[in-house]
Amino acid sequence: MHHAQVETLRAPARKRASLSQTGHGWQQAMREAVTDIDTLCALLELDEAERRLLAEVHTGFALRVPRSYIARMRRGDINDPLLRQVLPIAAENETVPGFGIDAVGDHTSALGDGVLHKYHGRALLVTTGACAVHCRYCFRRHFDYANQHAGARQGEAALAHIAADPSINEVILSGGDPLSLSNARLDALARALDDIDHVTRIRIHTRTAVVLPERIDAGLVAWVRERPQQCVIVIHANHAQELDDTVGARLAELRAAGATLLNQAVLLKKVNDRVDTLIELSERLFALGVMPYYLHLLDRVAGSAHFEVDLARARDLVDRVAARLPGYLVPRLARETAGDAAKQVFGHDAGPSAADTRGSERGKD
Repeated sequence: MHHAQVETLRAPARKRASLSQTGHGWQQAMREAVTDIDTLCALLELDEAERRLLAEVHTGFALRVPRSYIARMRRGDINDPLLRQVLPIAAENETVPGFGIDAVGDHTSALGDGVLHKYHGRALLVTTGACAVHCRYCFRRHFDYANQHAGARQGEAALAHIAADPSINEVILSGGDPLSLSNARLDALARALDDIDHVTRIRIHTRTAVVLPERIDAGLVAWVRERPQQCVIVIHANHAQELDDTVGARLAELRAAGATLLNQAVLLKKVNDRVDTLIELSERLFALGVMPYYLHLLDRVAGSAHFEVDLARARDLVDRVAARLPGYLVPRLARETAGDAAKQVFGHDAGPSAADTRGSERGKD
């Protein structure tokens, strides 16, 4: 690795002029995220009986949700599909066979420096453990971020691993959520990747772009525009209600900067497990210039069993969606299993395909 690469990691304050114009509104919004159940219940005007029940729930996985995301929820409705994704409930404490702490084999694929290397040609960097929202079904809710992220101490080793392997042409920035990093930190990381000739594509997996659209600021848009590599941004939206006009406007800025936008959703019981809901999501995504990419079966992480939709029902749902939409609007139903060489993708009206060798490393769900 060039000495200059190391220096960019150690000195993220050295930034390009375009980044210096960025304000800190999104960082303030991150700090103001709701982290206690009483405030969440009050903002949503939930009734007193529901508040008392929720106050008694302790799961060990903290509540965190941006206020701009709460603003998209229906008042007084404890079954709101957005609320259900972030609300801690007692079912998370149930022990369910088949659900564990490392649902997709991240721990066994980790190289100890923040790099996950599962598939040929792609390496994933766990850039941070921070995220704008804590989704209750998060497959990394038990991940050892303290020892497995490409932060200041481990970033040099992570980049050295990528530089030493010419088969890696795509680097996936994940987390937590890479958009929890400042523009200066992202710029330092990207400039180091710029000097690795065989890295021709950067992919960003982000939930923050949906739950906290303020994060897509002028500095981030400039950062995307300046990348010499192809830039793919994979957002994570599960329901059309998440994709309001503000989100749409910010995504348009990323498209105009040259990013390719894809969506990965997770199929979640009582959130989006209805044909009309999935169709509305695909139509809304396409209207915003985002291609529906994957619909993931739930990663079987401990604490998430109450979200699971079984494979037979999932396939029926996707087949019915495919009967009503053009093929390009039908996301591929997929499942990732620890130890498999690639994702398992299920075709419409057919058995499971061979493992999709083009399958991507998972980002932040």
